[in-house]
Amino acid sequence: MTVLFSPQSALRVEKFGREQQPIAVIDDAFAQPERLIEDACARKFTPIGPYYPGVRAALDTEFTQSLCGAVQSILADHLKITRDQWAGDCFYSLVTTPPEKLQPIQRFPHFDGVEDERIAMVYYLCQPEHGGTSFYRHRATGFETVDAARFQPYRSKLEADVRETGLPPAQYIDDGAPLFDRIGKIDAAFNRMVIYRGVNLHCSAIPDISLLSADPRMGRLTINAFLAPRD
Repeated sequence: MTVLFSPQSALRVEKFGREQQPIAVIDDAFAQPERLIEDACARKFTPIGPYYPGVRAALDTEFTQSLCGAVQSILADHLKITRDQWAGDCFYSLVTTPPEKLQPIQRFPHFDGVEDERIAMVYYLCQPEHGGTSFYRHRATGFETVDAARFQPYRSKLEADVRETGLPPAQYIDDGAPLFDRIGKIDAAFNRMVIYRGVNLHCSAIPDISLLSADPRMGRLTINAFLAPRD
């Protein structure tokens, strides 16, 4: 499957918090988003790893390579990362886990890697009522991103936080209190793509748990991609 940006696509860059990390937002991104929903409906979704609170289905290498080519100029122009070749993984994703069954790691904002040039992307094939993506600052450290140099200090402070306050309750993250502050949010919108560095502390925003569904036509269907330069 080939990724084709729509001629009507519109790009803007958002920056939140003190660190002002660039976040590229592309509305009306793909030319035929309905085809992706049809493709998702034909896939088998399963849990993949302990971090994502739902089920996923991997897309093929052709799609990932096509996506890398499509976003390469965006990464260079707006995230200031210029590389000739990119590689990674792409998944259809559906948030399905009831709040009471969330694992402790799923109740905190997270980062997708400590490498400065690792890229995360979420592409929405659902409607605005399904939430969006929120970005956070850790109160104890002031960190809004966690790279390799910050990883150990962040981990130590977060472990100290948990010893003092206990684990967050079994619910989806809202404003992040008392350990984090939400510094910004990109709302979901059908055919919207959001691209940011994986070091950003972030989490899915889930405002209405009654909408959780394993049906790609009804649930919070997204494509999530994790990209890195290829040597």
